[in-house]
Amino acid sequence: MNEKRRATARELAHKHLEAGDPLGWFEELYSRAGQDGRIIPWADLKPNPNLVSWLNQNRSLVTGPALKIGSGLGDDAEELARRGLETIAFDISESAIDWTRKRFPGSSVSYLVANLFSAPNGWQHKFPFVLESYTLQVLPPHLRAEAVRCISSLLAPSGVLLVIARAREPNEPEGKMPWPVTKLELSLFQTHGLNQLTFEDYIDDEEPPVRRFRSTFTRPE
Repeated sequence: MNEKRRATARELAHKHLEAGDPLGWFEELYSRAGQDGRIIPWADLKPNPNLVSWLNQNRSLVTGPALKIGSGLGDDAEELARRGLETIAFDISESAIDWTRKRFPGSSVSYLVANLFSAPNGWQHKFPFVLESYTLQVLPPHLRAEAVRCISSLLAPSGVLLVIARAREPNEPEGKMPWPVTKLELSLFQTHGLNQLTFEDYIDDEEPPVRRFRSTFTRPE
């Protein structure tokens, strides 16, 4: 089933890429799904276990307000809020945000429609905790350097950025969407004033297992 979901998403992604609109496929995917989570390949309708395990070990490092980039259907943002963090979450897809608000009526999370590449000016260096999980890997590689710059700009001094992504070696094929991230791409965060705190390269518990990078960064005061 998940491969069928990915095939649909890949078809839409490549259609929009060929049309010169590399971000337009997100809205089309969510709107076409008709609020059926089985259509969205990354929507497990529960918090990302790679986030949960990290929070279980590092909750003391995290303070709010927190920002979730590419909030999808909201499960990760809700997990942050459940752990007591004031949380803002955004997605480029208006349909995704509408769907999330219906899933979590009365949520304390502030869900917004926004584009990472043109985030509100008031967000610059604002957030003590920023979560980027699975967004870089669904952006085509030619957009990643700019995405890294935009993500870096959101982190407050002394804040913590957590990045979770599929992983590959530079000499391995880019593959199909989601396009795994390389260590070199992760190192770009350090060119924007961030210091790397931790780096993990591991195989997760998915079926089949997936190689992941999980890394944290901070902005010096």
